[in-house]
Amino acid sequence: MPLYEYRCEACGQSEEKLEGLSAPLVHACPACGAAEGMTRQVSAAAFTLAGGGWYKGAAKEPAASATAPEAPKPSHGCAAGACGCPHAS
Repeated sequence: MPLYEYRCEACGQSEEKLEGLSAPLVHACPACGAAEGMTRQVSAAAFTLAGGGWYKGAAKEPAASATAPEAPKPSHGCAAGACGCPHAS
């Protein structure tokens, strides 16, 4: 069951309720008695993913088996150093 946060539009009172997914969006305020004073607030998720797995940094880090291809060595107009010039690697 999700934990919902409510705030009264009339008096500013706030509360948290552990309710089912089909809980109403508004209800009476227990502090001031406003009939539909308490409205559900948008809040951050109340869970975190812990441990290793596909969800932890999967988009940021390359896979362990994937390696970057070796960059080609620059050519200075010769046949990859076959001419014996000082640009040969």
